[in-house]
Amino acid sequence: VQLQASGGGLVQAGGSLRLSCGASGRTFSSSYVMGWFRQAPGKEREFVANINWSGNSTYYADSVKGRFTISRDNAKKTVYLQMNTLTPEDTAVYYCVADIVISRTASSYFWWGRGTQVTVSS
Repeated sequence: VQLQASGGGLVQAGGSLRLSCGASGRTFSSSYVMGWFRQAPGKEREFVANINWSGNSTYYADSVKGRFTISRDNAKKTVYLQMNTLTPEDTAVYYCVADIVISRTASSYFWWGRGTQVTVSS
């Protein structure tokens, strides 16, 4: 399974970005949970959001709840993260993840994308 994230960039505080993550590989299944983690400089990697295979169950970190929305398109093997009302505290490298279990723990995910940088200026 390969995960390729895109959509990061530089945005002013209060702005929005939409991250995308496409999955490929013979072993990828649309039944996999997909999600996002992020890591800011000098900080540990933290859970952002995840979504089950059907898209009817989503979970968010408290820090992004109400501002970020995760969704997926199984036909395109893609998961999205719509990020609104961004703040400088959202600055981090964002990683796409996939696995068979739904979890907020980074070690639970076997497949990781390379990450995309999100920088929010004040």
